[in-house]
Amino acid sequence: MKVDDKKFFEAKANVLKALAHPTRLWMVEELESGEKCVCEFAEVIDADFSTVSKHLNVLKQAGIVQDEKRGKQVYYSLKVPCVLNFIHCVEAVLSTRALEHLSMTGFSDRPQIK
Repeated sequence: MKVDDKKFFEAKANVLKALAHPTRLWMVEELESGEKCVCEFAEVIDADFSTVSKHLNVLKQAGIVQDEKRGKQVYYSLKVPCVLNFIHCVEAVLSTRALEHLSMTGFSDRPQIK
């Protein structure tokens, strides 16, 4: 593998690593509906502002979200909304695996979930 190719794959892996945490993945999905401030995330996940900010910073450093400071609040939005396509693809993989599991356990006579 060429050095430039390796660097490109490492960069891709860093984006995936940023998404590979349940809280950060949830945050990205929450941003699908629009921008949110740190306080909104902190309320829902019952975490302090520092923890929420660290998660959002990981997503920002990976290029997934962007922030905008307004007064004392920082608002986050998706910088690259197409990342949601990947997340929906992951959900399709999970659905397929669940259906395969059902068919192996004898429940294949049930209606298919689509």
